[in-house]
Amino acid sequence: MVGLAAEEGFYGLEERIAPVRARQAASSRSTENEGGSMSQLQSSWEMHQPSVAYLPDTDMETVAASTSLPDPAGDFDRNVPRICGVCGDRATGFHFNAMTCEGCKGFFRRSMKRKAMFTCPFNGDCKITKDNRRHCQACRLKRCVDIGMMKEFILTDEEVQRKREMILKRKEEEALKESLKPKLSEEQQKVIDILLEAHHKTYDPTYADFTKFRPPVRSNASGRGAARSSSILTQDLSSEDSTDLFGSEAFGTFPEAMEPQMFSNLVLSEENDESSSMNIDFSHLSMLPHLADLVSYSIQKVIGFAKMIPGFRDLAAEDQIALLKSSAIEVIMLRSNQSFTLEDMTWTCGSNDFKYRISDVTQAGHSMDLLEPLVKFQVGLKKLNLHEEEHVLLMAICILSPDRPGVQDTSLVESLQDRLSEILQTYIRCRHPPPGSRLLYAKMIQKLADLRSLNEEHSKQYRCLSFQPEHSMQLTPLVLEVFGNEIS
Repeated sequence: MVGLAAEEGFYGLEERIAPVRARQAASSRSTENEGGSMSQLQSSWEMHQPSVAYLPDTDMETVAASTSLPDPAGDFDRNVPRICGVCGDRATGFHFNAMTCEGCKGFFRRSMKRKAMFTCPFNGDCKITKDNRRHCQACRLKRCVDIGMMKEFILTDEEVQRKREMILKRKEEEALKESLKPKLSEEQQKVIDILLEAHHKTYDPTYADFTKFRPPVRSNASGRGAARSSSILTQDLSSEDSTDLFGSEAFGTFPEAMEPQMFSNLVLSEENDESSSMNIDFSHLSMLPHLADLVSYSIQKVIGFAKMIPGFRDLAAEDQIALLKSSAIEVIMLRSNQSFTLEDMTWTCGSNDFKYRISDVTQAGHSMDLLEPLVKFQVGLKKLNLHEEEHVLLMAICILSPDRPGVQDTSLVESLQDRLSEILQTYIRCRHPPPGSRLLYAKMIQKLADLRSLNEEHSKQYRCLSFQPEHSMQLTPLVLEVFGNEIS
């Protein structure tokens, strides 16, 4: 039996020997309890032994050799304070078959192991409390037996030693296991911290800027009302350096031939908005002006995020542009998952005015060929329950894809992406507990493949939209530039 304890642990030993010892003790306890007197109880513990003086409740031997049973599942509410059945002090668990405090646990073990015999100096019915439990050892011991504490549950000296060795062995094994676990290096953690900061700086969870977009129109309102507001780029993006979105700070120097398109003023004037609204019927695509501003705004935030990815600015200007143009819509779809709600399958960005349904996007010119797989993608991504760290790493990996059209230095882009991929895999192993971490990296990479298909469908539908002058003129210059045909 002792060998079994060494293999299965201390609690396993108690659970196996408890029924046997309980049966062995049943007959002797029933005989002892018939008389109900302390003298009958003492006779079963060898009355010829001398009395034992009071010993402190917390000696090291007691702590090492004490036996504690696991609580029966569901028997006790863990939030309710547990009371010692002997003295009323705070209990620490089941000890020798009863709920007791550490003091009464040690007292019972010492008394049983040394076959102690106590005599009550009073009437044999002292009420034991936390404060007076040391005054009458006889009544305290009687109370221990009355609540069900059993000497059969006390470990022998050999079992105590085995328990100590087992505890030490387990600690050593846990320490070894901990040392072998993968850990994020300081450099990897620094990259994660940078990406988190970049995301926090470029994503506003309050969506306060949405009020500056041209207003959403979900009904057959007049065209003048739909397009009355100027583009978001008139005021709120001045602080974002809107004239330098693809400028020298982000990309270095460009060929002069590209500059007029790349650095065009992105502000739609009030006069232009008014004149267009006079000639265009917005009843068909009433949400297009608002969503065009939303996408333009999101592109700028993606650019801001990309600038802060470690290593991104080391790339040639042309490669930075190629990466951003190709990945912008994919990163926007990734970012929008933060506002996507599974309950009603909408993107909720603050108030009801900015709660976007599938019908809203169809009123901006997109068909279900894009929207059905997009919603499926959002649901799947949401169910992965990604940590914010995993989310920002996935966005950075998406941007730094070496197989994007127009990328020249593919080896450098690939090395940057490989570094981020390694950090993501290490993070999942270290910080994402199972079962959520099972195949999580593979599922995240599959999401990037899904985004490629969504990107292709979006480009196809965007081209159909942009070929219609009455609709394309409602798009912002930045949207026209990023989703144009320079890179196809």
